[in-house]
Amino acid sequence: MKVACEGFSTVKDLEAALDKIVKSYDIRGIVPEHLNVELAARFGAAFARFWKEKDPAVTKVLCGRDMRESGEELSQAFIAQVAAQGLDIVDLGLISTDMLYFASGWLDAPGVVFTASHNPAAYNGIKACHRQAVPIGMGTGLERVKELAAGVAPEVSGHIVSGKISRANILEEFVVHARSFVDMSNLKPLKVVVDCANGMGGLVAPAVLEDLPFMVDFLYPELDGTFPNHPADPLDASNLADLQKRVSQLGADVGIAFDGDGDRVFFVDEQATALSGSIALSILANSVLARNPGATVLYSAVCSRAVPEIVTELGGNAICTRVGHSHIKKQMAETQAAFAGEHSGHFYFADNYRADSGIIAALVLLEHMCITGQSLSQLREASQRYVASGEHNISVADTSEVLEHLAEIYSAYPQERIDGLSIDVGSWWFNVRSSNTEPLLRINLESVTDCAGRLEELCEQIEKL
Repeated sequence: MKVACEGFSTVKDLEAALDKIVKSYDIRGIVPEHLNVELAARFGAAFARFWKEKDPAVTKVLCGRDMRESGEELSQAFIAQVAAQGLDIVDLGLISTDMLYFASGWLDAPGVVFTASHNPAAYNGIKACHRQAVPIGMGTGLERVKELAAGVAPEVSGHIVSGKISRANILEEFVVHARSFVDMSNLKPLKVVVDCANGMGGLVAPAVLEDLPFMVDFLYPELDGTFPNHPADPLDASNLADLQKRVSQLGADVGIAFDGDGDRVFFVDEQATALSGSIALSILANSVLARNPGATVLYSAVCSRAVPEIVTELGGNAICTRVGHSHIKKQMAETQAAFAGEHSGHFYFADNYRADSGIIAALVLLEHMCITGQSLSQLREASQRYVASGEHNISVADTSEVLEHLAEIYSAYPQERIDGLSIDVGSWWFNVRSSNTEPLLRINLESVTDCAGRLEELCEQIEKL
């Protein structure tokens, strides 16, 4: 059967375009060069067919978008094609990614959000989930969606009864859900600065924090997908500069920074020192284990060694997992974990349909500060046991060949293969793993404090190898 390609000269061109934007965990590309209205429509038809094929009980689909300028046009093309395939679809409008996960669990429906997370303004993309916020990535259905997108034409089939398109605003329900993770009676006055980076945190954070006993100062809460102030990527330390400056100016107790779609969060203490994702994970684990004694906590392979040490000391069960939300959510289900976290600022809660949420993590951390009466710098110092290099990226021709070469060189030392290659050299240790989206190796190295002066030298040594 000949496939209609419309904007593409051949089926091969269409497949090449899909190869460029379908990633390990989501769909992402520059608009309109890589992702355009026709492809959004194709994905609408493809996802609808996939969900009907995967789960015949599905009758309703959810769709939302972040604040990017291309989001409305792309999402409307998607919505029209889902309806054309006979499924009802609810247009959620402007939402954060964690609002999609909440809606998927609360309404028991699969869905997507059009977002490119922390990527620059020219990008957009699609994050998707099954019912109950179960992730869709490569290995969990995205490869089938890609296959279907290459074989369907974005057009209404006359013999299919069109589904209904409705609209809903779930912000109020999400606020109630997010607040359910803390005991309001524990909250005390704190001076808080929140950097929304013109992303979806500007919608969610004010709604969640309103009327709580915090004095909140918002930086860049206006929804603006052109990101006029700084990129919405708090993992890059340079993007925390405005937040650190404001915390110092106001004498605030804590600074909170969200990424573009609101599912990640980073923190700055009252000394304007940024907390790594591993330190934040350790602090949050303390709070979760106080409520769930003996619970299982997952941490990704690039997290600090301090994380499993602290979880174990608190009576919890620490389990290492691969980087990436699809791996973590699956392992949370298998191990019945109460909580999980990544060094990249993703924090997952079992009662949040095992999904990550920036605002829920922020609330839990604020409550923990109130309960303990400790400053965030005190909490940071208690969790900061080792010295970390930060992530270094190296472009290589064959990532697997390089990993095997490293394994051979360090064959005398203990090694793990949970995610890439982790090697313990004694006073220092490192993880090298392949990027899920680029021909890169990502290197993370950590050492005991006494080796701090050699950290850069050790990183250079690994890079040369």
